[in-house]
Amino acid sequence: MAPRARGELTRLVVPPQPARDLNDLFSAHRGTTAVFYRRRMEPSPIRHPRLVVLVSGSGSNLQALLDATADGRLPAGVVAVVSNQADALGLERAADAGVDAAVLECDAGRERADYDAELAELVASYEPDWIVLAGWMRLLSMSFLGRFPARVVNLHPALPGELPGTRAIERAWDEALAGTRTESGVMVHLVPDEGVDDGPVLATATVPIDTSAGFDRFAAAVHCAEHDLLVRTVADLCGEGTPIDRTPTDGRTSSDDLTPIR
Repeated sequence: MAPRARGELTRLVVPPQPARDLNDLFSAHRGTTAVFYRRRMEPSPIRHPRLVVLVSGSGSNLQALLDATADGRLPAGVVAVVSNQADALGLERAADAGVDAAVLECDAGRERADYDAELAELVASYEPDWIVLAGWMRLLSMSFLGRFPARVVNLHPALPGELPGTRAIERAWDEALAGTRTESGVMVHLVPDEGVDDGPVLATATVPIDTSAGFDRFAAAVHCAEHDLLVRTVADLCGEGTPIDRTPTDGRTSSDDLTPIR
């Protein structure tokens, strides 16, 4: 028999059947021919979770996500990259990967809530399962977060409760030089509200600070920890990744032999 095209209707003819009992399926059609139609469908492809990534700068963490979706470590698809900066390198990374890239800049004097509402509309148009803030340098208001409850994930280069806000790597290094810090790290957390880097923690990794190795070595270790932890955490959220240990003492990353994504 020749193969049928996807979605073709197949005619199934059931000849007259002798009734076996009162519950016989065809008792009402005894002495007739019952004709039924069944749609032959190919199995639907597996739908991977859809990610929208927000970036403001170089997008090295975005690149880690793109690489992981390409090689199968992350069972998801980056469907769009959105930036608030037209010259963000992350937009080029998205274009190189064949991913939709969009820019929504905030004009001077524009109300934050108004901008965030428009940003939410843009992001929602891609029907994301998760929104990942990967170097997004704007605080989001509830005009955005309220549209995606428990679905916005942020990466921050410090451990929970430490060094919120910008320049966390530089501040950790300065404290180490002052003798008040021996380690820092990275965390991935949910963003439920307008708090700064203090949402429910999903995962952490600790990075020791060796001041004798220099700042660049420490910064490279932090960035490598970011790339690894972000991919593993998002994979875990998407349901098919290797479960990760969420304790802040595990996942220590040394500065030895590390090459962050550029």
